[in-house]
Amino acid sequence: MVDQELDMKMKILLAAKKLFAKNGYDATSVRQICEEAGANVALVSYYFGGKESVFHEIFKQFFPNDKLNALFDIEDPLIGINSIISEVIVIRNQDPQLIAMMQMEIITITTRVDHMREIVYPIWKKLRDFLDKGRNDGIFKFDSLDSTLMFVLGSIFFYKQREFFELMFTEERPDMDTLIRQTSAYVLNGLGYQSKGAGSENG
Repeated sequence: MVDQELDMKMKILLAAKKLFAKNGYDATSVRQICEEAGANVALVSYYFGGKESVFHEIFKQFFPNDKLNALFDIEDPLIGINSIISEVIVIRNQDPQLIAMMQMEIITITTRVDHMREIVYPIWKKLRDFLDKGRNDGIFKFDSLDSTLMFVLGSIFFYKQREFFELMFTEERPDMDTLIRQTSAYVLNGLGYQSKGAGSENG
């Protein structure tokens, strides 16, 4: 019986994640979630207490804190920046529904945005620290820390889906490893980073 309850709770969470990502929180009803999950409408209140609690439970269950927490042990700014880029792109590709939910909440500043801040601020604060330390150490060269933080976040987290621009593209969609490499190169170039030995070919 316990396994059946856990299975149904997970079905509800997965259904809600899918619908929240597609339609947004406000445009998704409890009835729609339960129809998607094949569950009785009363089970949302029974298991979670309501739709907003379902929303919060999705992040509790699916946000990859274990992966991101490992980044807090890194001290080297260059390794740190590259690691954050890599992990965020992996997460973005593995669970686009969760990322879509987060983007909707952050962009529209909903009543649930404080909960989003609790989730994402620690890793964004670590990213800011890497940028600040890298500039102080002479690894990166940029003017505004705040603006640069937003530029980097725009490149790795608020990266838009390709479909809208598809008609302009002439190259194949990059695989995840290629996208990580391309994004890292773009960000580091924007940060004014030069690898050791760069430009030394001529003397």
